[in-house]
Amino acid sequence: MLKPDFKAMLREVPHQPGVYLMKDRLGSIIYVGKALDLKRRVSSYFMASQKMRANVKTRALIDSIYDFEFHTVRNEEESLLLEGKLIKDYRPRYNIDFRDDKNFYLVKIRLADPWPRFVTTRMKKDDGSRYFGPFPHSSALISTLEWLNRGFGLRVCRAVNPGESDYRHCNADIIRNCSAPCIGRIDRAAYLAKIEEACRVLEGKGKREVFESLRTEMSEAAGKLDFEKAASLRDILQNLEKTLSPTRQFSRGRGVQTTVKPTEDLAELGEELHLAGPPRVMECFDISNVSSNHIVASMVRFTDGKPDNQNYRRYRIRTVDGQDDFASMAEVIRRRYSRILAENHAANPEAEFSQENVIDAQRRLAREGRAKIVLPDLVIVDGGKGQLGMAVRELNALGLHDLPVIGLAKQREEVFVPGRSEPILIPHDRGALKLLQRIRDEAHRFANGYNSLLYRRRMKESLLDDCPGMSANKKRLLLEKFGSVARLKKTDADAIAKLPGISKKSALSLLEFLNRDS
Repeated sequence: MLKPDFKAMLREVPHQPGVYLMKDRLGSIIYVGKALDLKRRVSSYFMASQKMRANVKTRALIDSIYDFEFHTVRNEEESLLLEGKLIKDYRPRYNIDFRDDKNFYLVKIRLADPWPRFVTTRMKKDDGSRYFGPFPHSSALISTLEWLNRGFGLRVCRAVNPGESDYRHCNADIIRNCSAPCIGRIDRAAYLAKIEEACRVLEGKGKREVFESLRTEMSEAAGKLDFEKAASLRDILQNLEKTLSPTRQFSRGRGVQTTVKPTEDLAELGEELHLAGPPRVMECFDISNVSSNHIVASMVRFTDGKPDNQNYRRYRIRTVDGQDDFASMAEVIRRRYSRILAENHAANPEAEFSQENVIDAQRRLAREGRAKIVLPDLVIVDGGKGQLGMAVRELNALGLHDLPVIGLAKQREEVFVPGRSEPILIPHDRGALKLLQRIRDEAHRFANGYNSLLYRRRMKESLLDDCPGMSANKKRLLLEKFGSVARLKKTDADAIAKLPGISKKSALSLLEFLNRDS
């Protein structure tokens, strides 16, 4: 990939807010950033003085840049939302923020509740609630909600239907922060009217009048030398301006201003792999090993080139001892597709007597709307020839000989296909490879998230918590080394004492504690 003429490219960058994506020589996105002035920010990467002042990490990033792209937005809040969305999508190696699974805050209110109240959430669900946001400035949002609740007399207690027993423990009515619907100080119609007014504010309707009212009140307080009140009103105004700044929602997988074109990428992928058509439904598998005793797998499904989160699956490996990615991949492929066949057979027992092969029968059931789970058009395993070979073996054993399956090896992004010794090398600037990278990275993220969840759960529930003198660090070391309390009980004190921070005396005390009831 030839290094482009950065000077010519920079002439096209406008003095507007937006986000920029830095790419390496393979076309992979290595950094996503935001800027109030794109031209000034992006230009700074190509100044010699900037590189000399930069730290080691930034210099490494600058040396790796071979291309970039940018997307303009309307304001700083939109750039923050889009930056977070793109980092979660691409997980660039030089980004640290936004790489977790957290989304920006939304505000939720369920109007069907007896006495609705505002709550914050990071996930939008189809539960009949009304949602506002996302809001990029969490602290400003929290302050805004406090002001709304206090100003409109809305309840903040957690009880779904508060009554007199809840009121006894509440001071909000006494300090006039709540209209106290729980004891009948206001009827439901009047309370819902207040809720509707607050919702209008969160939607940004009439915000100019709200801002003018606050500015007037602030000026009057300052004129009376009540500077404490004026400062409080100033903070409220600033938080409202941040919260209510108009933004578009950049949701993951749809409505995104990026160069991602799912339809074109799918068509291109079908051509590269010589498939019968674009693989509308794809399933990708990844194995996650944190230790030899703690192995999980993930399966993510993309439909029409976009994540189909409702059909993600995660697995705890049951039949494999130690770290064996090949055997683990075989187990998860066997479990996934034997279940699909079993559930579809249970729903259509007459299909057993069909003369069709297994795949044709499954496709027909899907076309007729009778398949509980639709077979994918393409199966992807994270790995090279070894993982691919195990997947092919298990699919053949289930009669799924002609189900398209490939292996995607990380090091050079090589695509391995059954019956071919040499991999397919898709150019790194092609949308087909980027689509494979997206689904592979999503499977990796989902598997690692499940592994972390199980690890935290195991840490929390461990018998080691009750052991005298046990710290969180010691517990982590013991579980990482020995895998479980059961294995730790069978270990001798000398092996335990080899861990940093654990003496022979401490190891003996630990074993005595763990085996006291054995």
